[in-house]
Amino acid sequence: MSKPVLFDFFATWCGPCKMQTPIIEDLAKKMGDAVEIRKIDVDQHMDLAEKYGIRVVPTLIIEKDGKVVQSMEGVTDLPTLENLLKPLVG
Repeated sequence: MSKPVLFDFFATWCGPCKMQTPIIEDLAKKMGDAVEIRKIDVDQHMDLAEKYGIRVVPTLIIEKDGKVVQSMEGVTDLPTLENLLKPLVG
């Protein structure tokens, strides 16, 4: 069974993205290897931003088995992320 992937679409100039970063770091510490986290700078990876229809940063997308399970625009708190990811972990 594959593990869920959390895509963190951000921009270096984005204030809310800077608020999201420590939340993602805490999530990585808490969930460890159970979740793969990929940070994607939309200015450097416009192709991926376009593929996922990113219009706002930060946007977090959770994928499981190659399918988008959840998409969230704006800053998302740690409890919300944990509640979304825990059921997807093997």
